Amino acid sequence: MKQVWKPGNMIYPVPAALVTCGNTPERYNMLTVAWTGTICSEPPMCYISVRRSRHSYPIIKEEMEFTINLTTADMARATDWAGVRSGADYDKWAETGLTPVEGVSVRCPYIEESPLSIECRVRDVMELGSHDMFIADVAGVIADDRFIDPDTGAFDLARAGLMAYSHGGYYELGRCLGRFGWSVKGQKKR
Repeated sequence: MKQVWKPGNMIYPVPAALVTCGNTPERYNMLTVAWTGTICSEPPMCYISVRRSRHSYPIIKEEMEFTINLTTADMARATDWAGVRSGADYDKWAETGLTPVEGVSVRCPYIEESPLSIECRVRDVMELGSHDMFIADVAGVIADDRFIDPDTGAFDLARAGLMAYSHGGYYELGRCLGRFGWSVKGQKKR
């Protein structure tokens, strides 16, 4: 038997990402975002959704840049802390022990401890309900060498130990069940 619930957001798991912003060290800030994802592969585009009440919201809206930093199990406490404390009241860098590094393709920092950082330039802001969606072009990607397969040059997501968020909890991603196309690999086309 199934239950019918009122409308709600139950698309889980989602990334537990730390978004960084600010174009000078004095303005550098970070916030935890679970509502983020890919919009388009060509050109590469993504989005984040942010409440207007967040300290980082006007920084991102004014500067029109941000960086999405993927997180790991080792970053779980810092990720949660940055999501429940405001940059208006705390120096999140000092409190979490994370390290800001000057951006490569954008003026805002990326997080040294993140295995993968996606630098973004805002293309459009959609004013929605509780959150506004920042639609962005990907300006650059910064990948930690420790997780690059030397034979293929591919980023090894499994070794990076990425973290996801699901209905109030943080989870370390587990084993790979198969690669894209594995269910039909080796079968003859009909």
